[in-house]
Amino acid sequence: MITFSVITCTYDASSVLQRTLDSVLMQSYQNVEHLILDGASHDNTVTMIKEYIAKSDDIQDARHRIIFTSEPDNGLYDAMNKGINKTTGNYLVFLNAGDVFPSSSTLETIANMVGEGEELPGVLYGNTDIVDDNGTFLRHRRLSPPSHLNWRSFMFGMLVCHQAFYARTDIAKRNNYDLHYKLSADIDWCIRVMKDAKRHNLPLRYVNTVVVNYLDGGMSIKNHKESLKERYHIMCRHYGFITTTLMHLWFVIRGILQK
Repeated sequence: MITFSVITCTYDASSVLQRTLDSVLMQSYQNVEHLILDGASHDNTVTMIKEYIAKSDDIQDARHRIIFTSEPDNGLYDAMNKGINKTTGNYLVFLNAGDVFPSSSTLETIANMVGEGEELPGVLYGNTDIVDDNGTFLRHRRLSPPSHLNWRSFMFGMLVCHQAFYARTDIAKRNNYDLHYKLSADIDWCIRVMKDAKRHNLPLRYVNTVVVNYLDGGMSIKNHKESLKERYHIMCRHYGFITTTLMHLWFVIRGILQK
């Protein structure tokens, strides 16, 4: 049976964290490891997590184990690397404060995409809905994942949301986040994971359903201009200067046409 490692990174996130914890606890799938890495929060986050752990312990048929640390870190991507290094599951996914699984059967649905005895695909990925601070549906994510994904697909933008991207843990452990990037390291990481899967002839498999409700307004949204610059450099690194420049010209034209 496949084991999922769900990694949640938090910092002063008590206003939106509870629904994330609840959505993991209610998963019907039984092989779940939940790693919570808190950056030494000053609000009620740590208390909330301890209550969540106690609640899980009280459930006799607890479906997952929880690994929790609270200590200073060097930012979100440093915390994510700590999570990767601690995971023991077959696949890992990042579900940060405010993000939720859309149903209690989400992980079960994803696990059923892999046949018994089959070599595990390099990546499992699905669709994303966007929600507000109250968890209310806002819209479907503008960029939709293709049914056939490869590492070159991100040339057209980040077609798969980071929280809808399940990486095989052995691949993820070979490809930690590059801490030189402060806002868009997730894009670089996804591309490198897909490249690694390609080198090992591992497929990337599409789960044709919504697998995450993503909280609107992450770091890259709040620092949009700097994030775009960083994304440009990342794409140049993977796809070359000319190709990246031409694609960004198309992005500008497409934006004008869509207005």
